[in-house]
Amino acid sequence: MPPRAPRSRLSPRAAVSASAGSEGAGAARGPGGARFLLAPSARRWLLLLSLSVACSALPPPRPVYTNHWAVQVLGGTAAADRVAAAHGYLNLGQIGNLENYYHFYHSKTFKRSTLNSRGPHTFLRMDPQVKWLQQQEVKRRVKRQARSDPQALYFNDPIWSNMWYMHCGDKNSRCRSEMNVQAAWKRGYTGKNVVVTILDDGIERNHPDLAPNYDSYASYDVNGNDYDPSPRYDASNENKHGTRCAGEVAASANNSYCIVGIAYNAKIGGIRMLDGDVTDVVEAKSLGIRPNYIDIYSASWGPDDDGKTVDGPGRLAKQAFEYGIKKGRQGLGSIFVWASGNGGREGDYCACDGYTNSIYTISVSSTTENGYKPWYLEECASTLATTYSSGAFYERKIVTTDLRQRCTDGHTGTSVSAPMVAGIIALALEANNQLTWRDVQHLLVKTSRPAHLKANDWKVNGAGHKVSHLYGFGLVDAEALVMEAKKWKAVPSQHKCLAAVDRRPRSIPVVQLLRTTTRTSACADHSDQRVVYLEHVVAQISLSHPRRGDLQIHLISPAGTKSQLLAKRLLDHSNEGFTNWEFMTVHCWGEKAEGEWTIEIQDMPSQVRNPEKQGKLKEWSLILYGTAEHPYNTFSSHQSRSRMLELASPELEPSKVAVLPGQAEVPEEEEEYTASPIPGSPSILQMSVCHPECGDKGCDGPNADQCLNCVHFSLGNSKTGRKCVSNCPLGYFGDTAARRCRRCYKGCESCSGRAPTQCLSCRSGFYHHQEMSTCVMLCPVGFYAEEAQKNCLKCHPSCKKCIDEPEKCTVCKEGFSLLRGSCIPDCEPGTYFDSELTQCRECHPTCQTCVGPGREECIHCAKAFHFHDWKCVPACGEGFYPEQMPGLPHKVCRRCDENCLNCEGSSRHCSKCKPGFTQLGTSCITNHTCSNADETFCEMVKSNRLCERKLFIQFCCRTCLLAG
Repeated sequence: MPPRAPRSRLSPRAAVSASAGSEGAGAARGPGGARFLLAPSARRWLLLLSLSVACSALPPPRPVYTNHWAVQVLGGTAAADRVAAAHGYLNLGQIGNLENYYHFYHSKTFKRSTLNSRGPHTFLRMDPQVKWLQQQEVKRRVKRQARSDPQALYFNDPIWSNMWYMHCGDKNSRCRSEMNVQAAWKRGYTGKNVVVTILDDGIERNHPDLAPNYDSYASYDVNGNDYDPSPRYDASNENKHGTRCAGEVAASANNSYCIVGIAYNAKIGGIRMLDGDVTDVVEAKSLGIRPNYIDIYSASWGPDDDGKTVDGPGRLAKQAFEYGIKKGRQGLGSIFVWASGNGGREGDYCACDGYTNSIYTISVSSTTENGYKPWYLEECASTLATTYSSGAFYERKIVTTDLRQRCTDGHTGTSVSAPMVAGIIALALEANNQLTWRDVQHLLVKTSRPAHLKANDWKVNGAGHKVSHLYGFGLVDAEALVMEAKKWKAVPSQHKCLAAVDRRPRSIPVVQLLRTTTRTSACADHSDQRVVYLEHVVAQISLSHPRRGDLQIHLISPAGTKSQLLAKRLLDHSNEGFTNWEFMTVHCWGEKAEGEWTIEIQDMPSQVRNPEKQGKLKEWSLILYGTAEHPYNTFSSHQSRSRMLELASPELEPSKVAVLPGQAEVPEEEEEYTASPIPGSPSILQMSVCHPECGDKGCDGPNADQCLNCVHFSLGNSKTGRKCVSNCPLGYFGDTAARRCRRCYKGCESCSGRAPTQCLSCRSGFYHHQEMSTCVMLCPVGFYAEEAQKNCLKCHPSCKKCIDEPEKCTVCKEGFSLLRGSCIPDCEPGTYFDSELTQCRECHPTCQTCVGPGREECIHCAKAFHFHDWKCVPACGEGFYPEQMPGLPHKVCRRCDENCLNCEGSSRHCSKCKPGFTQLGTSCITNHTCSNADETFCEMVKSNRLCERKLFIQFCCRTCLLAG
């Protein structure tokens, strides 16, 4: 596991002292050593600039160790106290509900150090009563709100009408209401007697919208080790995240303040655990707070969404999850709801996040108000469902409670979606408080709907569920959920089957697919492990690789459902590979488990890597979770109808981003900006309060468009107006020499320069040709359009043209032939291409042409052989006759009429009848039905040529068979 960056903060006082050098705070030297004073805003920006430059050259962060330990001691609390006292520690108590695990503290050890501690701690490790110990490391955990959140607007009046995702006040507006929360309320479900807790940076318990539902018994401050989860206040309001999430769940209704929570009669608590060092002990404690009292834990954080981190819960946190699932809610199981992640712009993939990738968490993604993929969204096969959140600048955000007893309309990211689902699940628990943690997941699978969500990877799995890597099973439907929950019967017990373990090392070829297949009975011979109907499927994989981000991994179920377990991550340069990493998919939910499973690994080398260095698959195993009996046999009428309508509808089109007026691209004017001299002395400039982005020449006013020069970049021109910005927007790049934002080439969304070959990402409607670093409307020959990331990717070397995948060929290069979408080398008649040995090998002797060595893999039969039941045979068996088929060089065995034992020439020309039948002419009729009907009737049958039908042959057998 890569080292995590420590979470630390400089207080305002520390920041000032850090900026002060030998010249004193706020002092600098000009040309020739002259000393001059800087305005306070200029000093702050110079400090930030110097820090950013210094940080860019730092090596990767090292682990940071604390003076806290997790220790496993047998014998109870008294024994743990004795061990702690004997070695100079303080026992802070049991870690959550984990028996025999204790939290030790050592006051004479550095609070933070990049070196792990030894000395007396070695003696603690050697103590015979200590079975295991671990010095706690600081983990980096980030709150999942979309970055670059614009300054929020606050309202003192009720803003229920602004909650567009809950209702449609104006029928002509573009708002959406498919989540059906109001419909669930009308049925009487508002979250009564359900307890939800937010794991975050604290919640403002005295906020007027939260205070009526605040539950102190569901709250705790793990960072401060007390019972008050109130956030720490500072000038930046950094710790607003938990309060915002809490308001979504249980803001009080009808109190003339802010909003209405989804479960506005539920109890809401907060666990403050993100405002300090996050360690395995901190996470385990937080996940284990009062599991028999708290019903739902909502978490909108996780490892860095930076496109290169692979991290998840530690040993103690994993045990806390398992304890909650097995014993929480009096054995029904705690419900953990998790935000799927905000690393979309960095090309992150949430399968590399061990929290959202766990079978114990409900991973929730987001969609915009118009049903498009948000720019921050991560895709993965573990996502179960989705709700609304923020999107592009012209799409609305989420309104909720905010710090300092305020409201906001700027809540963003997948952080929004997890508490929304937590609130909706609270409505379902009110409808049926006996739901287990697995019942809740089954209900979400069954009732969530694709609705208007736009994704190009919607597919119907083998159990009839429509599912996507972006949105899971679709938009959560509150009304459908409570209606199903009310009449729900608990699903059968969960079985876990270790279906396959493959420890054969093999190289991962560059560009080509590495396929490995296993056939499993799904533990059919162990009744307590047997899985017939699937829930979660886990592929545990260990591999080495020179650049982990170049890998793509897919899993194909026996029903043919293809789950993408890992996508390319352009920023992941790590050479650490994966060690027993568990990739989880829910896309096979409800399918049959028994059959053939396939893992596909593809290495698509980036330009920064030597393609001659290959990776190696060390081992992989397949773990199936599900039930031995069908979890439920009937759908509700609501569900049946909604599924029928969805399956009958055409495939959804890919996302189309709306273009607003005024967004048309205009040529950039390149004239240089020159400022007119300002009369007066420098002291006048220092007295002015300029915008923070203004440079050392001062300004004409307080706004960013009144600067005389810029600290970072100037955006715009003399006609459209200029302003100073810290970062150039999309469609521009920062020219650091000129301090200008210059426009990228047409079609580029981000770029490193103005040339058409300097594009880093593309605008909507364009594909990124990564090898050429250009943006194109259509991918050239030899490349295919990869729709998920909008890239032009190279076809397999044998393909001249391909679609969707490198090996899904439509036209082959010379010397290759197209077979089921793949280009294989041309082989001589009587041979086939062996993909493992990469050479032509002989077919079975009965085959003229074939696709493999077996007798059941013939395409055409050898001379004097007939095709029968997927094999080539010298003669057709009993009940069959050989028939010549147009276009085939051999005959095919066709079945005789059902009453014939043998036949010749055609199915009805019987030569021998089955027992119980009598032969009349060339037909066989039953011995008991040949009593001729009325002669007039039989003549009419014969004249109308109805004798060919079996029914009339039996009525008029003598007339039809003997008389013609």
